[in-house]
Amino acid sequence: MTPIQVVGVAIIRTGDAGSELLAARRIEPPELAGGWELPGGKVDPGESVQQTAHREIDEELGVAISLGDEIPPPHDSGWPLGDAYRMRVFLAHIVDDAEPQPLQQHDSLQWVSLADWRTVDWLPGDLDPVQAVVEYLR
Repeated sequence: MTPIQVVGVAIIRTGDAGSELLAARRIEPPELAGGWELPGGKVDPGESVQQTAHREIDEELGVAISLGDEIPPPHDSGWPLGDAYRMRVFLAHIVDDAEPQPLQQHDSLQWVSLADWRTVDWLPGDLDPVQAVVEYLR
């Protein structure tokens, strides 16, 4: 069976305290609830991974983004999320002064310093991609 393609978006902001990454806490399904992840979601039929990134961030967080580089995955199909999913991860910045809000799939958002990215309880499937984001930005 071909894995389902999903997109994770590593939203970065830079301020006086340095660069930060946006973490989102899931509310469902029950086995993932309370874990932190990169926001994003499933690629719809006929949609590119870039289109998915823009759509999902608008739906989930209510902000528009500018996509940057893709974080190179360990496999051509993306970062493994169990057996059923593969995630492609892109860097992004919010394009206006809007503040992201947890509109869907999440109950909390937190800006995490790249130096202290392990301060949240990342979902197991997001650990390697988030570490790769941090290393890519160093």
